[in-house]
Amino acid sequence: MKKFLIPVLAAMSTVACNRHEETTTIVDNYSQLPQEFPATTLATINGVQVRNGGYGSGAASHPTRKGEFYLITDRGPNTDFNGGKKFLAPTFTPTIMHFKLNADGKIEVLNYIKLKDPSGAPITGLPNPAGVGSTGEIAYDANGAILGTDRYGLDSESIVAAADGTFWVSDEYGPHIVHYDASGKELERISPIGVDTGARKLPAVFAKRKPNRGMEGLCITPDGKTLVGIMQSAMLVPTTATNKTLTRIVTFDLATGATRQFLYKQEGGKSDSNSDITAINNNEFLVVERDGSYGSQGGIKRVYRINLSGATDVSAANPADVDGLLVNGKALEQLTWEELTAAKIAPVSKSLAVDLVAKLGYEHDKFEGIVYLGNNKIAVFNDDDFGIVDGGSGNPIAKILPKSGKVDNGTMYVVDIQ
Repeated sequence: MKKFLIPVLAAMSTVACNRHEETTTIVDNYSQLPQEFPATTLATINGVQVRNGGYGSGAASHPTRKGEFYLITDRGPNTDFNGGKKFLAPTFTPTIMHFKLNADGKIEVLNYIKLKDPSGAPITGLPNPAGVGSTGEIAYDANGAILGTDRYGLDSESIVAAADGTFWVSDEYGPHIVHYDASGKELERISPIGVDTGARKLPAVFAKRKPNRGMEGLCITPDGKTLVGIMQSAMLVPTTATNKTLTRIVTFDLATGATRQFLYKQEGGKSDSNSDITAINNNEFLVVERDGSYGSQGGIKRVYRINLSGATDVSAANPADVDGLLVNGKALEQLTWEELTAAKIAPVSKSLAVDLVAKLGYEHDKFEGIVYLGNNKIAVFNDDDFGIVDGGSGNPIAKILPKSGKVDNGTMYVVDIQ
């Protein structure tokens, strides 16, 4: 595997969701931040470069080796077209990038791990077929021809690096939580819709995610026992969400498969996307909340500190109930926060940890990856959308950052939080 060396920072005191003892000593030095990640050309369409980037949809630290991290892409470069999506590189495989921050201030890419189906064949980011996770999206190629589906396709959004060397990845299709071995081969698929490769499932209500707004964040508690996932925005329960600031957190006990659910109250307005979650301890977490605007144009890019202690478990008595817990005959998404309070349902507590625009002048639109480094420091990552955006009719144009005038590229920052 070719290794890339780029001046960056000396590595950091880390462990995002997995906070195990570290085995190497690396001097903390953040003076060279921010720094970009390497990107090559994936395709050229109508003269527009589609970058083989996209790393930053989710982030995790290595569970035992200080200064090593994992970033994951989403399903690949795409644009809006005819009610569906143009997949500009239809054979693209969602990929994990493993990199190391050296003491000399350079970043070294150690490996690229392509996700694979249970037989070991590379998957794509194409939508799932009906009945196994489909969002109803139709996939087209760059010329507008209809593409097929992928039974094991994934719109990957967040990643957990487990202590045993395996990975857990959440996505926006099913939504699924998929367990992969160290080589990227699928071991188990956990889903709310009965397509699981094992016996364990998510509660059925999670199948009512909005298309392209599934399980955007996933982490593991520092004790290694529980996965914690957060939905990007309000779900369509039973068919629409009246309370558009309500989204759900789900915990998944790895030993038993038992789940719990909690409510998270978003700030509202344009701030309607939770893009990642990372653990501080077994009860406290950091959640990314953002809108879709560039930070340099008034965009919202914030991190909130939340605590599950004291929040109400809103799990339905029967996990198979498709609308989840009902209160006075209404789904939770149909209730106001006042009605929820009257029903003695408390969301997770939250407080602002950092505003990246105010603190860093953060200019990116998609703040999507976060790693807790300890000592009230976080590393943050952006999704660069492979360097393109939709220029109309599904035709890509370069994704230009309005402040710097540069094509957006995956970048790592470190910032202090409250």
